[in-house]
Amino acid sequence: MFNALTGLNQKVGNFPGVTVDKKTGVSRINESLTAHILDLPGTYSLYPKSTDELVTYEVLLNNKTADKPQLVIVIADAANLKRNLLFVSQIMDLKVPVVIALTMMDIAQRKGIKIDIADLQQMMGVPVVPINPRKNKGIGQLKKVIADVQHSEERASTTEFIDTKALTGAWIEEIKELCGLRSNYSALHVACNYLELKYLNAAQRIRIAALLDEMKFQRAKVQAEEIMQRYRKIDQVIQQCVTEVTPEQRMLKSEKIDKILLQPFWGNVILLSVLFLLFQSIFWLAKYPMNWVEELFSTASNWLTIVMPDNFFKDLIINGLLAGMSGIAVFIPQIMILFGFITILEDTGYMARISFLTDRLMRSVGLNGRSVMPLISGMACAVPAIMATRTIQNRKERLITILVTPLMSCSARLPVYTILIALIIPDKYVLGIFNMQGIVLMGLYLLGFFMALLVSKVMSIIIKVSERTFFLMELPVYRAPRWSNVGITMLEKAKIFVRDAGKVIMIISLLLWALASYGPPGRMKHVDEKYASMQLKKSVNKVDIDRAHSTERLENSFAGIMGHAFEPVIRPLGFDWKIGIALITSFAAREVFVGTMATLYSVGDEEATHKTLRQKMAAARKPDGTPVYTLATGLSLLLFYVFAMQCMSTLAIVKRETHSWKYPAIQFTYMFCIAYISSLIVFQLFK
Repeated sequence: MFNALTGLNQKVGNFPGVTVDKKTGVSRINESLTAHILDLPGTYSLYPKSTDELVTYEVLLNNKTADKPQLVIVIADAANLKRNLLFVSQIMDLKVPVVIALTMMDIAQRKGIKIDIADLQQMMGVPVVPINPRKNKGIGQLKKVIADVQHSEERASTTEFIDTKALTGAWIEEIKELCGLRSNYSALHVACNYLELKYLNAAQRIRIAALLDEMKFQRAKVQAEEIMQRYRKIDQVIQQCVTEVTPEQRMLKSEKIDKILLQPFWGNVILLSVLFLLFQSIFWLAKYPMNWVEELFSTASNWLTIVMPDNFFKDLIINGLLAGMSGIAVFIPQIMILFGFITILEDTGYMARISFLTDRLMRSVGLNGRSVMPLISGMACAVPAIMATRTIQNRKERLITILVTPLMSCSARLPVYTILIALIIPDKYVLGIFNMQGIVLMGLYLLGFFMALLVSKVMSIIIKVSERTFFLMELPVYRAPRWSNVGITMLEKAKIFVRDAGKVIMIISLLLWALASYGPPGRMKHVDEKYASMQLKKSVNKVDIDRAHSTERLENSFAGIMGHAFEPVIRPLGFDWKIGIALITSFAAREVFVGTMATLYSVGDEEATHKTLRQKMAAARKPDGTPVYTLATGLSLLLFYVFAMQCMSTLAIVKRETHSWKYPAIQFTYMFCIAYISSLIVFQLFK
């Protein structure tokens, strides 16, 4: 709906909890009216139970905010109208102009539910517009109603849905006057939540507290009576305006599918099969476009080597700029396929079923099914996934989910996994159809998930909070995926990867090129003089001398000195100094590992310009002539990237969500310890 009005491409999904923060856009309503549209997190009532619902609550209650709405459009599900009308009635009593946008009319029709729009509009006293944003239906009519309401003299409802003053007493008027509110119902909410509402000053809070104490205000009792009164009146509206068949007659296709997909045994088998298909496809479908991209950059590098004269700019462009770009572009197909599959799962409604299926497993480790959505979102990126924990009401469960979400393998790890798996795992098929590399990739993702469960269990024992919650979630109906939405998401994610990760990779690649090309003048001069004298000897192989010269220059460069200083710490894990540099640069963003390797294996090696990065890494040798990337080293490095907290953006968002540096510090420390110990064990076992 928001996208249909504004023309933007904000993330949408067929499950609750997608919007956890305010989104804004501009819509041209008609020739004389332009509206600023504010998309707020969804909620079922004006009593917030989670952080995301509190965002909506603050905007609707705060008269002093710049976001104060002049008109509220409530998206109401026609198939669950009674529940949605509760929220509508509450907003009406805030004395804010309201329009009901009635969606899911097709689902209601399939359920045998018929709604008399004219009667509903008359009984509620606000405009009602049937819409279908998926097919862009009803948007024109909605814009016309918005314009009519905006230009109307009596924009807000003049009568109260329920009599708030009769519910509370005359004292509610004093709070209304004290806080400059529009309605008695707004004053009731201030009385209920005056400690949480940030826009109230100290004097107002003190007076409200004294008044409530004097009146012996019982918050829970008043809220319960209010909800009962509203539902009694809503029942009259439903009885007058809605006709529906009996529940036995309206079993939907979704309910029939759920009998299979939510069955305790077969549901989990199907879930694992879906994930298996996803990871197989990442290697199988992306293989061809990745090969094309690699060949393109290899050909371009080879051509530039031939046509450009040997100078500073040639080295910068080929070994700095082009090497960094190849590290970005080659993984775009896999990023797009991953997000394409995730979008299909969200759009069809299956993603919400994953929460339901895993609720029992989550409870066993101190969480509940609501934690699954952030964890699954972590497969894309930990930053929005951690923001999505705002839908979790329980403070303990939310904190644990925040702390373990980065253990889920995000898309930034995918380039690292891909390049390392291609080096150490043969491209063979099990039973002729299952790609071995795809199986290993799925294993890495599951390893991160099960480690997240293990850490959650430990933290649930350590963190002592007695608060208990129950997992309630509306399961959306199954829908065919909007292929245009899938395509837009794939393109958007590819653009974000190139723009955001690409900028970091390019900057670090160019910086590394400079650090790897230059070093302390005295040391570099000594190396040059040493090999200049060796070149004068007639008996030596000049090609071997040039290769040895380039290698020693790299080791004595600033990058080489930094890597060798770090090497003793990581040598027990099977890593050399070049891998050490990549681990350091990866703290900016994990995918920088690939750009770092592309630069380090390009600098000073003119013969390798026509090779792909995988070929360069496969040919890498230690001083004793053994391969750098053995099975033991590859597995050790894969495990390190599965578990290590190498993302400054994630640490920053954890600090913002928890309002403390303590939790990012705990997160970084425990993840680094797990990564180091597991890598050490695996390398020592396999070496």
